[in-house]
Amino acid sequence: MRLIGKQLLSFKIHMKRSKMVKIAKDRGFTHPAVVACSQELDSLLNRYQNIA
Repeated sequence: MRLIGKQLLSFKIHMKRSKMVKIAKDRGFTHPAVVACSQELDSLLNRYQNIA
């Protein structure tokens, strides 16, 4: 079960990072949408690290 959860989180992290990079290229790194994506990515990364 943990492996599936970790794999799913890994996929979500990859997708969120890709989205953030695309928005940053289109709107600039300081755009609020980029900052929001970055915060969501941080949350996903924290959850990933906390899975044993």
